[in-house]
Amino acid sequence: PFRLDYSWFLIFIFVTVMLSMSLFPNSYPEWNTAYYWIVGVDTSLLFFGSVVVHELAHSLVSKKTGIPVKSITLFLFGGVAQIGKEASQPRVELVITLAGPLSSALLGALFYGLSYLFLDVNVYLFALTRYLGYVNLLLAIFNMTPGFPLDGGRVLRSLVWMATGNFMRATRIATTAGYWISISMIVAGFLILLLWGYFDGLWLIIIGFFINSAARSTYQQTMLREHLKGFTAQDVMNRELPRIPWNVNLLDLVQGTLMRSTNPFYLVTDGDGVAGVLTLWQIKRVPQRDWGLVTARQVMMPVEQMKRVSPGDDALSVLEKIDESQADAVAVVSEGRVVGVILRDSLIEFARRLQVLKG
Repeated sequence: PFRLDYSWFLIFIFVTVMLSMSLFPNSYPEWNTAYYWIVGVDTSLLFFGSVVVHELAHSLVSKKTGIPVKSITLFLFGGVAQIGKEASQPRVELVITLAGPLSSALLGALFYGLSYLFLDVNVYLFALTRYLGYVNLLLAIFNMTPGFPLDGGRVLRSLVWMATGNFMRATRIATTAGYWISISMIVAGFLILLLWGYFDGLWLIIIGFFINSAARSTYQQTMLREHLKGFTAQDVMNRELPRIPWNVNLLDLVQGTLMRSTNPFYLVTDGDGVAGVLTLWQIKRVPQRDWGLVTARQVMMPVEQMKRVSPGDDALSVLEKIDESQADAVAVVSEGRVVGVILRDSLIEFARRLQVLKG
């Protein structure tokens, strides 16, 4: 799936205005005003197309190595491919990571080559391809900065991981590098803004804060996942979720059980067996005027449609399955019978408690 975050429209407008009102007018003062905007919009669209190619390169190599990709999103700071799980080997992470900057470098070389073809043929295509050649090479170089969450940070982690065999140590080194790089960018941005008054300084500050936040977030998520190692589905599953009959209507359920409970998940029973799982979010999707007409069975997630895991499956792989399927929960099944349910929020909270206890 391909998504556009609302912030992408802001950066698209900013880049288009910058190209159409500053860069191209300064470089080609003889153009008609309309052409500044025509070439500016086309260049901006192709630039973000280049970002999509960068993320597609990551995604295609990731899927080739057996790691699922959930989506590609364009946002304020470019693009991001959301993968279902971390690479299990440093060489795999290295190959996936290098695919992005390599694709940007190849695009840069391609556009530079095209610009020479258009040099004496069409000035507008020359300007467009020359800028795209420059910006794609710049994108490749910037992304290889050795600090999380940039591609260079992942390359650094994979190399340290390869050398030491210690994933957490490698992650700590890469995120620390990302932290200090972000501080350097913020300081440099303030100096540029204060001493020379260049607007580029503000952009550098914003990027620095983004890298700083992303580096901290990445490390915390990695730590949470690391703490789940050694635990199984049986250790983290919920055995005592509230049970409700399949034929109860939502109005009675909301006015009764839900008002006396803080639990957002309920097991829907059909006799002695579990028929499915009902969540507050599923109930909320039903218009209130229909609550008296709709039963729990009609809106629940049937057990047959839930991802299933065994009691002995390790907890980290369970979390990855939940993230991969974008579900709220998985069913724990033993000998064909549902013995428990693992909720994503409960699993994350379990890992956080472990992190606090272990300091």
